Amino acid sequence: MTRIEPSDRPTARHVLGVFTRLGLTSFGGPVAHLGYFRDEFVKRKNWLSDRDYADLVALCQFLPGPSSSQVGMAIGLHRAGGLGMLAAWIGFTLPSAILLVLFAVGLTAVGDTAGAGWLLGLKAAAVAVVAHAVWGMAKSLTPDAKRATIALVTLLIVILFPGVLSQVIAILVAGIVGWLWLGDSEKRDDIVSDIKVGIPRAVAVICLGLFFLLLVGLPLLASLTSQPIIGQIDTYYRAGALVFGGGHVVLPLLEAETVQTGLVTHDQFLAGYGAAQAVPGPLFTFAAYLGYVSVGGGVAGAVVALLAIFLPSVLLIVGIIPFWEGLRHRSRVRRVLSGVNAGVVGILAAALYTPVFTSGITGPETFGVMAVALVALAVWKQPAWLVVLGSALLGLVFL
Repeated sequence: MTRIEPSDRPTARHVLGVFTRLGLTSFGGPVAHLGYFRDEFVKRKNWLSDRDYADLVALCQFLPGPSSSQVGMAIGLHRAGGLGMLAAWIGFTLPSAILLVLFAVGLTAVGDTAGAGWLLGLKAAAVAVVAHAVWGMAKSLTPDAKRATIALVTLLIVILFPGVLSQVIAILVAGIVGWLWLGDSEKRDDIVSDIKVGIPRAVAVICLGLFFLLLVGLPLLASLTSQPIIGQIDTYYRAGALVFGGGHVVLPLLEAETVQTGLVTHDQFLAGYGAAQAVPGPLFTFAAYLGYVSVGGGVAGAVVALLAIFLPSVLLIVGIIPFWEGLRHRSRVRRVLSGVNAGVVGILAAALYTPVFTSGITGPETFGVMAVALVALAVWKQPAWLVVLGSALLGLVFL
């Protein structure tokens, strides 16, 4: 692994620039985002080794909230400290949040985008990005028969029994099998950490305590004060703190908390959900749209909703990574991680089939765009953001 000396480490401004570009071009949902991140930070910039990156992905699979955003925050924290973490979040999140708020402002003027050619091209590009990422991670994380078998079993569990619970169970099974079945065959040089965050453990403990305090205290405070803003913070904080799997999994909870309570109409919710499919970045920015269109919302409501839904992820990343760094190099933990990393490959492969492939490939035309994008990534070695933009252009012209 090539280490980056402190004098060569990127600044928060550099991190902001990189993540802003990703925030403008990362279409396709959390699985595709992980593909974009791997292409950018492992293959192109060498900020992380494949194993370090896979360990971060494995950790975030266990945490509630938006997994791809959490991985991005952790990378920003690793490269440029607390300001880097903030820069990574701002760069990756604000583009889609701003676009969704602008859509809320001009909701009546926006037509149906479901069949737009450029959007079909973006979905096809997401298939190529995920396929490329799965293949690259499989070569690194499942190099032998045992780990390939773990990945295959995980894929089958997730495909045959869809749902967030099956993903959590599959990851747990992969970790247990790794602990019991895999040996300590890794070379020490391969597992030396290059993930340094410099967070004191006292700060980590405070963040974890604050996470649980807000989770319990906000509902009580909202019921006692009857203040709309406290209720809004409680709604979105719980969404970010209790939803495993991220992405589309958060939608039922948000629908129950906004539509069924009368804050947002059903038509407003569906219109915003459709727009969220057409913008890059994390789907959790849908909260900004809901905050804006909610009764008494506006720009202030959008800001409150956006900050509240991502706050649990910030507290968890800062609170857990310092302890995670010490644990992940112990022999037994390494065996568990080897199994979990193989399981992550299986989960990503399952997601490649559904929903990425099944929603992105609608016919021979979109399959052709996907093929061109995959060749551009794997053979022509073009950056993912350029492939995404090119696919959108192909879709606009031919689809």
